[in-house]
Amino acid sequence: MADEKLKILYLRDVLLEETDPDHVLTADRLGAIMEERYGIRTQRKTIYTDIARLNDYGMDIRQKKGAEHGFYVAGRDFELPELKLLVDAVQAAKFIPSGKSEDLIGRLARLTSRHQARELRRQVFIFNRAKTGNETILRNVDLIHAAISGNKRISFKYSDWNVKKQLVLRHGGAWFLASPWSLTWDNANYYLVAFDHRSEHIRHYRVDKIQELVVVDAPREGRKLFEGFDLAAFSRKTFGMFSGYDAQVSFHCPDKLAGVMIDRFGRDIMIVPAEPGFFRTHVTVSVSRQFFGWVTGIGPDLRIDGPEPVKKEYLAYLDEIRSAYGPAREET
Repeated sequence: MADEKLKILYLRDVLLEETDPDHVLTADRLGAIMEERYGIRTQRKTIYTDIARLNDYGMDIRQKKGAEHGFYVAGRDFELPELKLLVDAVQAAKFIPSGKSEDLIGRLARLTSRHQARELRRQVFIFNRAKTGNETILRNVDLIHAAISGNKRISFKYSDWNVKKQLVLRHGGAWFLASPWSLTWDNANYYLVAFDHRSEHIRHYRVDKIQELVVVDAPREGRKLFEGFDLAAFSRKTFGMFSGYDAQVSFHCPDKLAGVMIDRFGRDIMIVPAEPGFFRTHVTVSVSRQFFGWVTGIGPDLRIDGPEPVKKEYLAYLDEIRSAYGPAREET
């Protein structure tokens, strides 16, 4: 038998787990559940008194009148639509291993009633997204945060996927030395943004590809590079978080692509009218093959106007792709 001194806390647990605006319980039914689960007999008057105390404590417990009458928890830290968004975010995050995703979703489900938790569980099976196989990612994130807050460097080994779907250490298992400055989420992956000690430049690394990470007892470097560093701007200009060189690129676009450009580069971009139905814009991008792939994916409506070296590099990129399919053949 449970400790009767804790009966108000047990009542709180029953209300949180069993009730919501669509599922109410009468005082008699609440008393019956208390006896079934905890062996505590509670009079109806005591139920009313304890519910009043829980409301005074800050819970939002309401009483529904009418044929389907009873008590229910009306207000929670997270509403069901918010929990659905969080569940979807956990599923979409490729950097969270499958086992950890299930654990996190289970904990999120405990933030609502068991009835609404079923809706969250049903949502889980709608998606089948690729997940990382690196189970140490949460430990890596914890250590990176500790290094940032403690102004320490980190050392780690970095890996890539091979054709056997295995993570293989890069450069034969060589150690990377970096000063961590930020973590960012891009395209469903988690990235470390850091000062790389070998190149003395800002670099980013997929956290799920980091292995054997340790915190180094030495102060971080690269502070000047990160003074005034705008992580949002860095993410906008970097396509797929692949490195490249920064350039101010001019685009010629039809008006229908205004939303595409704003979504990619932000609302602060300059949109300069050109001929009717078209505009020009100038943005800073990290020029890379991934950037060229983004331009190509939008299609012929989007045109790089300059600078000339970037245009030439893009044309060479297109020629390289075309040549991979062999010489052009005339239609017969």
